[in-house]
Amino acid sequence: MKVITYNSKSQSFELIAGSTRKVARVTGVSLPGETIPNPNNTSENYSLRATDLGIMWDATTDPAKKKIMIAFGDSYDDGWCGSGGGGDPAGWRGSLLAISENSDVENGLKITRMITEDENPTYAKEIIHSEHDVSGNGDHTAIPTAGITVGNRHFIHYMQVRKWGEPGRWDTNFSEIAFSDDEGQNWVKSGVKWGAESKFAQAAYVKADGFVYMLGTPSGRMESAYIARVQEQSILDKNQYEYWDGSEWKRDKEEAATPVIEAPVSELSVAYNSFYKKWIMVYLNEHRSAIVMRSSSSLTDGWSDEVVLMTSQDYPGLYGGFIHPWTNTGRDLYYLTSEWGPYNVFLMHSTLDIKQ
Repeated sequence: MKVITYNSKSQSFELIAGSTRKVARVTGVSLPGETIPNPNNTSENYSLRATDLGIMWDATTDPAKKKIMIAFGDSYDDGWCGSGGGGDPAGWRGSLLAISENSDVENGLKITRMITEDENPTYAKEIIHSEHDVSGNGDHTAIPTAGITVGNRHFIHYMQVRKWGEPGRWDTNFSEIAFSDDEGQNWVKSGVKWGAESKFAQAAYVKADGFVYMLGTPSGRMESAYIARVQEQSILDKNQYEYWDGSEWKRDKEEAATPVIEAPVSELSVAYNSFYKKWIMVYLNEHRSAIVMRSSSSLTDGWSDEVVLMTSQDYPGLYGGFIHPWTNTGRDLYYLTSEWGPYNVFLMHSTLDIKQ
């Protein structure tokens, strides 16, 4: 796999985005009058009627058979309540995983398979166990926030939610890394954790220069974004993490981390665009009710102003914004978003250009 390198000197241009279109459904059942493709039929094939997020990363372990993994959040079968998250507890799963070998996403993202229960290959299984304690004092759910593959091992950063609060706010007990050594079939909770008040309750992963970079935000949708890094081989050694303080890296000192993007940032993803030689960041700005993008030649500084990709005026209940890892070699930006009402995941496309 090609190693990405970058320098901290900002290029003289910024990126903007042209027209945005909804390409296809990724999950759920097509609504009456809906004309976009629905290539996966997840309700029938995997008992996945409603879900959100859709965090993607290159999970290739065999160069002859490339694949991405797609992690979903709280998910429901046909017992879904019909509006937003919620439904029959018997069909509630806090984290599901799909695998896609589809490299041409112009007309939709096709799921090759999902991780399913051993005894029922048409029922997607919860990959990271949660007690689903809805009291507000325990383990309400375990939600994936980022994923990455290093060597033959897959990693998911997830947040263990204690309770959901007012819109855009929630509390976690902790966040943790889980890993899989059998291509996502089973996941082990590593014990590598960030506390309830951490700046890295939610994360986005990218690899560069032999490091895994972790951009993080605290719980909820109202806070700033921070950055840490760790050598790839040390991803499960929390003492080896370095945190950016605005001028240098501080090992094992999360308290030194200073914002790289000011609030509000939530549910962010980051990818490197080799055509423009820019890092691209996509996230929800809760105050603007918009999915926005920034670009930079460096992960730690020089981020452009926000560029609006789409708003809740056109897509009510909009959130997320997870970049497809295989589509960053030209002017195309493909990413997944969620809509609260239909509570499903959709593939979006925007066209990138240089700001004049």
